[in-house]
Amino acid sequence: MIKKILFILFLSITSLGFSQENSIDGLSAAPNPFTNSTKISFTSTSNANIYFTVKNVLGKTVFKKNIKVQFGKNSIPFYKNDLPTGMYIYSIQDKKKIISKRFVIR
Repeated sequence: MIKKILFILFLSITSLGFSQENSIDGLSAAPNPFTNSTKISFTSTSNANIYFTVKNVLGKTVFKKNIKVQFGKNSIPFYKNDLPTGMYIYSIQDKKKIISKRFVIR
Protein backbone atom coordinates (compact mmCIF):
# COMPACT_ATOMS: atom_id res chain seq x y z
CA MET A 1 0.00 0.00 0.00
CA ILE A 2 2.77 2.44 0.92
CA LYS A 3 4.67 1.50 -2.24
CA LYS A 4 1.60 2.34 -4.36
CA ILE A 5 1.18 5.72 -2.68
CA LEU A 6 4.87 6.54 -3.12
CA PHE A 7 4.73 5.45 -6.77
CA ILE A 8 1.70 7.67 -7.46
CA LEU A 9 3.37 10.57 -5.65
CA PHE A 10 6.55 10.01 -7.70
CA LEU A 11 4.57 10.04 -10.97
CA SER A 12 2.74 13.21 -9.97
CA ILE A 13 5.94 15.06 -9.13
CA THR A 14 7.68 13.87 -12.31
CA SER A 15 4.83 14.97 -14.52
CA LEU A 16 4.85 18.38 -12.84
CA GLY A 17 8.58 18.69 -13.48
CA PHE A 18 8.21 17.92 -17.18
CA SER A 19 5.07 19.93 -17.90
CA GLN A 20 5.77 23.02 -19.96
CA GLU A 21 3.64 25.99 -19.14
CA ASN A 22 3.49 28.62 -21.86
CA SER A 23 4.17 31.91 -20.16
CA ILE A 24 4.23 33.95 -23.39
CA ASP A 25 2.15 33.17 -26.43
CA GLY A 26 1.02 34.70 -29.73
CA LEU A 27 4.03 36.92 -30.41
CA SER A 28 3.60 39.09 -33.52
CA ALA A 29 4.60 42.44 -35.01
CA ALA A 30 2.18 44.57 -37.01
CA PRO A 31 2.71 46.13 -39.45
CA ASN A 32 5.55 44.01 -40.75
CA PRO A 33 7.44 45.22 -42.78
CA PHE A 34 7.26 48.77 -41.40
CA THR A 35 8.79 52.15 -42.16
CA ASN A 36 8.83 54.09 -38.87
CA SER A 37 7.14 52.03 -36.13
CA THR A 38 5.48 48.70 -35.37
CA LYS A 39 3.57 47.21 -32.45
CA ILE A 40 4.83 44.00 -30.84
CA SER A 41 1.86 42.07 -29.40
CA PHE A 42 1.76 38.97 -27.20
CA THR A 43 -0.21 37.31 -24.42
CA SER A 44 1.23 36.69 -20.95
CA THR A 45 -0.11 34.15 -18.45
CA SER A 46 1.12 36.21 -15.49
CA ASN A 47 2.33 39.59 -14.32
CA ALA A 48 6.07 39.52 -14.93
CA ASN A 49 9.18 41.39 -15.96
CA ILE A 50 10.38 40.56 -19.46
CA TYR A 51 13.29 41.54 -21.64
CA PHE A 52 12.51 42.82 -25.13
CA THR A 53 15.54 42.73 -27.44
CA VAL A 54 16.13 43.48 -31.10
CA LYS A 55 19.19 42.09 -32.91
CA ASN A 56 20.47 42.64 -36.41
CA VAL A 57 21.11 39.67 -38.70
CA LEU A 58 24.73 39.53 -37.51
CA GLY A 59 23.52 38.91 -33.95
CA LYS A 60 24.46 42.31 -32.52
CA THR A 61 21.92 43.65 -30.00
CA VAL A 62 20.68 47.02 -31.28
CA PHE A 63 17.88 47.55 -28.72
CA LYS A 64 17.14 46.12 -25.26
CA LYS A 65 14.49 47.06 -22.73
CA ASN A 66 13.19 45.58 -19.47
CA ILE A 67 9.38 45.79 -19.44
CA LYS A 68 6.78 44.96 -16.79
CA VAL A 69 3.86 43.11 -18.42
CA GLN A 70 0.39 42.30 -17.15
CA PHE A 71 -1.65 39.11 -17.32
CA GLY A 72 -3.40 38.91 -20.71
CA LYS A 73 -2.73 40.84 -23.91
CA ASN A 74 0.24 43.20 -24.02
CA SER A 75 1.77 45.39 -26.69
CA ILE A 76 5.08 47.18 -27.02
CA PRO A 77 5.53 50.03 -29.49
CA PHE A 78 8.85 49.86 -31.33
CA TYR A 79 10.24 52.84 -33.25
CA LYS A 80 12.88 52.53 -35.94
CA ASN A 81 14.79 55.64 -34.78
CA ASP A 82 18.20 55.53 -36.49
CA LEU A 83 18.24 51.83 -37.45
CA PRO A 84 18.97 51.19 -41.13
CA THR A 85 16.59 49.26 -43.36
CA GLY A 86 16.89 45.49 -43.19
CA MET A 87 15.80 42.35 -41.35
CA TYR A 88 15.94 42.15 -37.55
CA ILE A 89 15.18 39.49 -34.95
CA TYR A 90 13.09 40.56 -31.98
CA SER A 91 12.79 38.49 -28.79
CA ILE A 92 10.69 38.40 -25.66
CA GLN A 93 12.34 36.65 -22.70
CA ASP A 94 10.91 35.86 -19.28
CA LYS A 95 12.04 33.44 -16.57
CA LYS A 96 10.59 30.43 -18.41
CA LYS A 97 11.32 30.91 -22.10
CA ILE A 98 12.44 33.02 -25.02
CA ILE A 99 10.40 33.58 -28.17
CA SER A 100 12.01 35.16 -31.23
CA LYS A 101 10.60 36.31 -34.56
CA ARG A 102 11.64 38.53 -37.46
CA PHE A 103 10.58 41.91 -38.70
CA VAL A 104 11.72 44.05 -41.62
CA ILE A 105 12.38 47.76 -41.63
CA ARG A 106 11.75 49.33 -45.05
